[in-house]
Amino acid sequence: MTSPATAQTVTLVPNGPTVPALGIGTWAWGDSLFWNYGKDYGETEVRQAFEAAVAAGVNFFDTAEIYGLGKSEQLIGQFLKSVDQPVYIATKYFPLPWRFNAEAVAEALTASLRRLQLPTIALYQVHWPFDFLMSQRTLMSALADEVQQGRVQSVGVSNYSAQQMRAAHQFLAALGVPLAVNQVQYSLLHRKPETNGVLEAAQELGINILAYSPLAQGRLTGKYTFQENQKPTGARQIDPRFQREGLVKIELVVKMLQQIGENHERTPAQVALNWLIAQGNVVPIPGAKNAAQASQNAGALGWSLTADELEQLNRVSQPWR
Repeated sequence: MTSPATAQTVTLVPNGPTVPALGIGTWAWGDSLFWNYGKDYGETEVRQAFEAAVAAGVNFFDTAEIYGLGKSEQLIGQFLKSVDQPVYIATKYFPLPWRFNAEAVAEALTASLRRLQLPTIALYQVHWPFDFLMSQRTLMSALADEVQQGRVQSVGVSNYSAQQMRAAHQFLAALGVPLAVNQVQYSLLHRKPETNGVLEAAQELGINILAYSPLAQGRLTGKYTFQENQKPTGARQIDPRFQREGLVKIELVVKMLQQIGENHERTPAQVALNWLIAQGNVVPIPGAKNAAQASQNAGALGWSLTADELEQLNRVSQPWR
């Protein structure tokens, strides 16, 4: 049976990994500070999320060494042993102040690969554009070296401005390595990449956007409304955007997602993710803490919003550009 993911794929770099136009973000896997891992859910649930995603054709997982202080990578490394089909892993290097030379990049990657129990990964990203002690030229050169050694199949950045992304692209291009992605926050409730030059520069240079928080940490799922007053778990409880006033502001967007979802027999979350995919060269990476969430995410693939529906969503989310 053809999985729904086969209809919508993205090639990270020429002749490089081809992944579904939807991934899974794994910040919540092992993170007890923000997401309450170990209290509300644990290893069993996230293993089931992993298995459900892969079964649905969503075989692209984004993690980072800092997620759960390595726990997210360790969990994925364990889960990979139980699958016998291709799974694509992206992780991230955090350029902390004391990591000021190229050796630090190699050491961090070695540690990530050990936790993931892999010899190579599809995508290695710089988590933040920090260049206080190590220049971008040195950093990109170290990453290009890892591509040449075969430990990394493609290179990405995260949270880079348009200008920073252009510079990284230029440094890598001089070394014969394309810049595959810039991972930034992007959703119907955070459309800044459309107005700050990031999306335009990415399309011009052939760089993919990985969209994190594509469901605005749950606010686009329809689960949180000011009428229901249901409270999220973890640190989101103190976020004013989840309080009554914040939820009133997004009511029109959520209602539009629900209406359009009814037309397609899809959930608001699936519509919100499909809207991002429709932007072109954008791969949303929603989180999934259990199998139900992973399966729901996968339902964003295999169908398309109409031009009218895209326009309606663009209109109601205009305040967040």
